[in-house]
Amino acid sequence: MAPDTIVHRFLKQAELRPNSPAYHVKKDGQWKPTSWRGYVTETKLAARALMTLGVGNRDDAAADGDPACVSIIGFNRPEWALMDFATMAVGGAPAGIYTTCSPSEVAYIVGHTESKVVLVENEAQWAKVAGARSELPKLEKIILMKGAKAIDCPMTLSWEAFLELANSTPESELQAHIDALTPARLATLIYTSGTTGPPKGVMLSHGNLAWTAQAAARIVETATASDSTLSYLPLSHIAEQMFSLHLPATIGAQVYFAEALEKVAENLREVQPTLLFGVPRIWEKMHEKVAAKLGAAKGLKLRLADVALATGREVNELLNRGAVPRGLLALKYRFWKRQFFDPAKAVMGLSRAKLCVSGGAPISADILRFFSGLDVVIHEVYGQSEDCGPTSFNLPGKTLFGSVGPVVRGVEVRLAEDGEILVKGPNVFIGYHRDPAATADTLTDGWLHSGDLGHLDENGFLHITGRKKDLLITAGGKNIAPKNIEAALKLEPLIAEAVLIGDRRKFLSALLSLNPDAALDWAKMHGLEPANLHENATLRAHLQAHVDKVNVELARVEQVKKFTIVRRPFSIDAGELTPTMKVKRATVNEHYATDIEAMYAE
Repeated sequence: MAPDTIVHRFLKQAELRPNSPAYHVKKDGQWKPTSWRGYVTETKLAARALMTLGVGNRDDAAADGDPACVSIIGFNRPEWALMDFATMAVGGAPAGIYTTCSPSEVAYIVGHTESKVVLVENEAQWAKVAGARSELPKLEKIILMKGAKAIDCPMTLSWEAFLELANSTPESELQAHIDALTPARLATLIYTSGTTGPPKGVMLSHGNLAWTAQAAARIVETATASDSTLSYLPLSHIAEQMFSLHLPATIGAQVYFAEALEKVAENLREVQPTLLFGVPRIWEKMHEKVAAKLGAAKGLKLRLADVALATGREVNELLNRGAVPRGLLALKYRFWKRQFFDPAKAVMGLSRAKLCVSGGAPISADILRFFSGLDVVIHEVYGQSEDCGPTSFNLPGKTLFGSVGPVVRGVEVRLAEDGEILVKGPNVFIGYHRDPAATADTLTDGWLHSGDLGHLDENGFLHITGRKKDLLITAGGKNIAPKNIEAALKLEPLIAEAVLIGDRRKFLSALLSLNPDAALDWAKMHGLEPANLHENATLRAHLQAHVDKVNVELARVEQVKKFTIVRRPFSIDAGELTPTMKVKRATVNEHYATDIEAMYAE
């Protein structure tokens, strides 16, 4: 009997539903499907081509040693998925790299994995690798994804030329590698974007991936091969891999590869997926657009919208508790579903959505309540790369906004004396690649030390209160977790990011970066030049009113006494945000040291 790995499940789909669509790509204005048979066939070609290049040879790595690695840099494309599955099939480990990574970060990961082969999307990503060739003695080939501009370089191959190498390796040799896969072997490397220091390579086993994908399938109880998702978030992130690779391989669901990040909203409306994962910023942007449209409503339209939203919130509050609406409320819901909810969801691209998920960072409970009024329930998940993504999950019928849900069945959670969340289960990683010291610091007797602080309520819902490393200890000795305060500040649409300051200080202050789109609209509305908006007194007064409103809900020691509007948005290029849009506090504090000191000068 074959072992239960993602690779075996993936290959099985070609037998179960050979002619059913596996993935879709938009060409010439139309979404063109590729069948499961076609998907698996091309993956096997890629796997045999890798073997021809020496990736996965039996003398390359023992079962308990380091497998051969292949690095992948590019936006979500079929070739990304094909190379990922192909590398795992030959017993190697794929390592995704964020497209926003700098040349030095790319060189670090390619070097740290000792990748023989790197797959890149285009010439720009190729240049990051090619420029560091002298630092990468193990690198032998750079493969270009389909459609990339031809590059005259002896170590570079087009995708088509790469696949032709499969002719030199018989399928029987590939099958021997597939048969040798076991749940305990390393399957993939997830390089954390890291708010401090170089990225660490999270080692996930075949067993980790298969167990977690099956757990995800249980959460989507009605999931079938007709379900679909839009793949648009970085595939180097474990959550997107779960939704775009491992879950579809498990249940046979279809993947639509977005054309580009700028096209996501348009693609959502075209595809209307049934499963959708988004980081908080995605939902926040959608919230801003919908709220702006609702805010423009006047008179009777506004009053009717308010009634519809109130109905949606009331109904979903019941559904989230496992109850159902009855009587007059059920009648009102059916009416507003036809007249308001369904049309609104179609515009957002969510008319068929059966599961919407937010993860990767905290999201405001107020934003979740807003969407519930539109009859869109977003289920917040909590976890990290080190446990394949999920520790807890707000389940359909068991959801509490403001929490991160009940602990996933089969996973154990306990709290350390200082409130740190410790996790144990089949989804917990096997260690950091070539970093035994970091592994020992994070993994003790099978317990993953998450670095997050939290508590479990009387109903079993997990609540996150902050991160140990982010705790601010004021001059008065009070411990302040910034997460909830920053989330409250970001409820103002003009604020893109809020960074709380106050470690060893007499009071708390904040750095606020503006949302470029919202700020531009605000400037136009007030007849102001956007260039120096951060210095504008009217804007400052507007934001001060919001800060005052937030402070009312906070204890005195938690209140924000001063704030500075920074000159430009925090960015990945400046090193202030990770590729997953988490703030690098140390870098922000360094870049804005003068502004911070000015707030405490008096």
